[in-house]
Amino acid sequence: MKDLFYQGGPQFMGALTVLLIITTTWMVYHFVVAFTSKQTDKEKMLRKIEYGKSMGLFALITGILGQMIGLTAMFSAIEDATQIGKEIIPTLVFGGIKVTMICTIYGILIYLFSLILWFIASLLIEKKFK
Repeated sequence: MKDLFYQGGPQFMGALTVLLIITTTWMVYHFVVAFTSKQTDKEKMLRKIEYGKSMGLFALITGILGQMIGLTAMFSAIEDATQIGKEIIPTLVFGGIKVTMICTIYGILIYLFSLILWFIASLLIEKKFK
């Protein structure tokens, strides 16, 4: 697991991990506040939970951005190598593509996790105010 983190690039994987922590904390905090409060403004509570889902989407976009930057760097390296006459091995290219996908997969997993949290929290809040 630690190897995947470093392969995906510590900058983007670190940013995604911070987004995971922020998203989870936001969702749990606002769910607990909404579920335990005597306030009856259901729409306001659901909107705050909705912001957590948006943070998860931001993590997905950050993962895609990490992949695009990784692919750009990989293609630049290939271009530089071919200009000086080096032969490019397909396994090296496919390995590079695989590594760039780590950020995107992590971002997708964070988004899916935020969707699950949002679904459960909003369902429980809806039930509370029926």
